[in-house]
Amino acid sequence: MSGLSLNDVTKQFGPFTAVDNVQLNVPHGTFVCMLGPSGCGKTTLLRMIAGLDLPTGGSIVLDGEDITQVPTHKRNLGMVFQSLALFPHLTVGENIAYPLRIRGIGREEQVKRVEELLAMIHLPGYADRPVTKLSGGQRQRVAIARALAISPKLFLLDEPLSALDAKLREAMQVELRKLQQQLGITTIVVTHDQREAMTMADTVVVMNGGKIRQAASPIEIYRKPADRFVADFIGSTNLLPLTVESGRTLVLGQPVEGIAASGQSACSLSVRPEDVRLSAPGEGRLSGRVTFIRDLGGTIETFIDVRGSEVIAVSTPRERPVVSVGQEVGVVIDPQTAVVLPA
Repeated sequence: MSGLSLNDVTKQFGPFTAVDNVQLNVPHGTFVCMLGPSGCGKTTLLRMIAGLDLPTGGSIVLDGEDITQVPTHKRNLGMVFQSLALFPHLTVGENIAYPLRIRGIGREEQVKRVEELLAMIHLPGYADRPVTKLSGGQRQRVAIARALAISPKLFLLDEPLSALDAKLREAMQVELRKLQQQLGITTIVVTHDQREAMTMADTVVVMNGGKIRQAASPIEIYRKPADRFVADFIGSTNLLPLTVESGRTLVLGQPVEGIAASGQSACSLSVRPEDVRLSAPGEGRLSGRVTFIRDLGGTIETFIDVRGSEVIAVSTPRERPVVSVGQEVGVVIDPQTAVVLPA
């Protein structure tokens, strides 16, 4: 099968299991972001794909070839590290040409390929500049160009943008995604930044405790989280206790219409703040008291105390609810956007 397949990939360090029976299929040309908290196993998994670590169990297959035991330099992949690992004593062109030179590619072909890549990363004419004279974003682009010099089957990046300031980071997210789409190369990025993953990826892989908790498109991860961890980790959400008593669905002990809990007696309800609407208190909705209002310019956050639990509602300035701190309000939950999660 064209693309990358991870089959029951496991990595143990003594008694500790860093990656636990991971199964993942990445079709050719897909952009995947592996996302999760520190220590979740995402970097270890990337290192095994790169051949820098060997799995304790399972197999790694690239375009139909089992590469589990193949050395890194024979896997035909490009990799960008968090540190970028550029050679400070070499020029931009020499850095990009380095993987070509060690493979015995002729000088004329090296120069041609460097010029192509510099044009691709919007740095034409930079071949003779020292890398030490470049900005952070320019160095980032050179590291990407060097990794792509050999036209790899697979492009791996480990926290590639974490050292950049916020504005440059967002610009580079767009540049990297556009470059990947232009080349059609299978790309896997490890990140702890949710916004980065949601911005760039075709598929977001959420990991925790060495396992994949959910692998899906960014919108599905956000709108249909598989469990409490994914719902809470991705973006902001209201996680509310839900029970079913005598056929009635109760959220925070209050009856709410239109939400079915699929026969479970106790579980959780995930409601994104932008899907919470405030109204006058009434039947079929929660009742609470406004405790705090935060105006962020583009959005307004309203905090409501509902029987000792905090519910957050987010609205735009145009939709701004006419409420004040201390006011009793109704909290309306849209059954179409709320997600019932296992206990």
